Amino acid sequence: HGQQQGALAVEQGQAADLLGTNGAGKSTTIDLLLGLARPDAGRATVFGQAPADAVAAGAVGAMLQTGGLPDYLSVRELVAMMGSLYPRALGVDETLDICGIADLADRPTRKLSGGQTQRVRFALAIVANPDLLLLDEPTVAMDVQVRHEFWTTMRTYAQRGKTVVFATHYLEEADAFAHRVVV
Repeated sequence: HGQQQGALAVEQGQAADLLGTNGAGKSTTIDLLLGLARPDAGRATVFGQAPADAVAAGAVGAMLQTGGLPDYLSVRELVAMMGSLYPRALGVDETLDICGIADLADRPTRKLSGGQTQRVRFALAIVANPDLLLLDEPTVAMDVQVRHEFWTTMRTYAQRGKTVVFATHYLEEADAFAHRVVV
């Protein structure tokens, strides 16, 4: 919020895409917004505060390119555990419904397909009820139909007044979903 020279501002309820080839800096930008990396020059703020503080407050959720799920928990147990860490978390059933994975609630995480794992990772990103959702190549392990369903879910999430920033190299995803594209 509030423009500065060279600043990227994304308004509430909008989706912005970081579009570029591998190595263009998409993941680095997301890492800066999460406080996982520090800028060489300038500064990164999220909601007027240091990125790590915004994340700790539950204002920012993220789904990164890498990361597995712990074994020997059901999907429901994992989502409930993550939600318990945040003061204004969504309910477990609501989160599962939003992500289209209510039918997987009792499935052990080790028995999920690649696309199902991505959707559970998405559930973990939104269970905190963040105002800003950062997604780094979220549809990598998804087939075409699951990708379409995922973006339908994203539209619904953004319509709740949430802000989404995602990185992709799929031009059609940027064109179909983003309000703004940053190349």
